Amino acid sequence: MIVTNAAERLSRAEDQKNEMLAAVGDLSKINLLHNRVLVGIYIEPEMTKGGIILSAGRVKESVWQGSVGLVLKKGNTAFKDEPESGTYFHGQDAQIGEWVVFRPGDARRVQINGVDCRMVEDSLLDMVVDDPNIITHR
Repeated sequence: MIVTNAAERLSRAEDQKNEMLAAVGDLSKINLLHNRVLVGIYIEPEMTKGGIILSAGRVKESVWQGSVGLVLKKGNTAFKDEPESGTYFHGQDAQIGEWVVFRPGDARRVQINGVDCRMVEDSLLDMVVDDPNIITHR
């Protein structure tokens, strides 16, 4: 089967983190404003650990309903305490290259070099996880 887009490539990647970083490319000319965090959407693998090949619809579902993403870039005020608004992070932060969990409805969709991404406000990120596969919705 010919790979037709970035989401399909990511679903087949041995190392989705490195594949995503390579596909997104240089982000130095992108300046996220305020407290926004740019995350690349984790695409559920095409094949389960048991060898079952998932449908193309599952890839599309990951694009639209994915709730796990790789932190690619942060705005200058992301994870900074804001006493005037009562927002305090107590030292918590999500670093570039970490997987985070968020509610899909809290994020704005954007594609960067064909890779599906979301822009999420820092305070709307819910968790940092080592392995995106532990977050399931089945």
